[in-house]
Amino acid sequence: MTSRRDEKPFDFNDLFILDLANNHQGDIEHGKRVIREHGAMVARHAVRGVIKFQFRDLDTFIHPSHLAESDNKHVPRFLGTRLDRDGFQALLDEVRAQGMLVACTPFDEVSVGVIEDMGFDIIKVASCSAKDWPLLERIAASARPVIASTGGLLQADMDALVSFLSHRGVDFGLMHCVSVYPTPDWMCHLNNIATMIERFGGLTVGWSTHEDPDDTMPVGLALAKGARMFERHVGVPTDSITLNAYSSNPDQVDAWIGAWKKARTLLGLEERQPPSEDETVAIAGLSRGVFAKHDLEIGHAVSRDDVYFAFPYAAGGLTSGQWRDDVVTTHAIKADATLALDSISMPERSDVHVLKQAVHEVKGLLNKARVELGSEFEVEYSHHYGPGAFRETGVVIVNCINREYCKKVLIQLAGQGHPSHYHKRKEETFHVLWGELHSEIDGRHRMLQPGETLLVLPGVWHRFWTDTGCVFEEISTTHYNNDSVYRDPAINSMERSERKTVVDHWGRFQLADGAPAAE
Repeated sequence: MTSRRDEKPFDFNDLFILDLANNHQGDIEHGKRVIREHGAMVARHAVRGVIKFQFRDLDTFIHPSHLAESDNKHVPRFLGTRLDRDGFQALLDEVRAQGMLVACTPFDEVSVGVIEDMGFDIIKVASCSAKDWPLLERIAASARPVIASTGGLLQADMDALVSFLSHRGVDFGLMHCVSVYPTPDWMCHLNNIATMIERFGGLTVGWSTHEDPDDTMPVGLALAKGARMFERHVGVPTDSITLNAYSSNPDQVDAWIGAWKKARTLLGLEERQPPSEDETVAIAGLSRGVFAKHDLEIGHAVSRDDVYFAFPYAAGGLTSGQWRDDVVTTHAIKADATLALDSISMPERSDVHVLKQAVHEVKGLLNKARVELGSEFEVEYSHHYGPGAFRETGVVIVNCINREYCKKVLIQLAGQGHPSHYHKRKEETFHVLWGELHSEIDGRHRMLQPGETLLVLPGVWHRFWTDTGCVFEEISTTHYNNDSVYRDPAINSMERSERKTVVDHWGRFQLADGAPAAE
């Protein structure tokens, strides 16, 4: 690992950090055994394993009066498991041989220099060092990726740590951690993980755990709350070595990673997926079908009075959920027979249906973006080539304020574009709140991320579109109707009412009737 801070950020996701700490027992061969046996578990599960060391320059780290004799319980442990530089190098070489990354927690400035000299991949900040500003200054200067634990920190302390590392350009992630060994269930507070992710958007957050090694439930819950790094103390017991209550043996690490993998499978994808074939068959098997009350002739416009719904559904027929009042028979249908899909015709959905369906998607996008509109607003559905083409060309405009200044919230669904145009009087600035917005101004392309702005002067040709879906503000001078000039003459020839549907709120009772209640 070079000492230069690379431009490409380090990928902290799905790291399994196995803390060797002092569980090498000061014995190089035993330390290698710990690395090999836990490395086998990492290889078995094909995850990104990290073996973590702890460095203390003991002769300067420990106060002189405690070197010979100390009533501090940690000092004898540190001194009794001392390894020299060559010993740690042998262990580091073993980690590399096992194909894993290597991290180290320094507890003093001298140790940071050793970490740099030995070429460690990651520096880990212990919870007890998260407010040790002299040490943090030295760590920040190392130009290595940093993972910082946050055990015992108040929110203000955590904010200060994040600010400190961010201002120094450190590539870092955070660990939710409880520095109680072992950690009882009631102290885990795994909800803190989601809180940290929300507060420090963009940072990878993990779970540094000290709970009972036999308890595999927390790792799955931590994953569900958003944790993407996971850390445990590890060791190997022998006839003469007993692990402490929070260190995992290889079998426990095997079960721990296995529980994470199962949780990941159970969580699945965030986006709603189409049903599998098995699910489709199962749902159909429990659905009601649509059946004729009496004989129906060819060309009959079927009404609700002509049919009844009954179980079981007949394969190839219309289900009760597909029923519409505009069905027309294309073949004669006998009484009590199903309305087979190949014996009926169903007209295309109306333009109103397209807009009503889009409302659901727009509301979902606003909820995802956490943009609140209140209850009093006007909505414009801009459909430059008609409502039927709205999903391809258009935008939803929420009019908020229009005085000497104007504010609108614009929502575009994934794949929607807005045609090229300019404004005769209005100057506007786009401010992206969520998603990605592509724009083209005077032929120059620019892609905007959340937080970015774009100025559009009067008379300047511009168009915009999104692949992801986008919510953005338009802040402008006063809006005037018919102020837009489009590059496409066909749009310019349209009346404003032809290319816009304007309603109060979402237009629940202003859009034309005829769509099912669920719409």
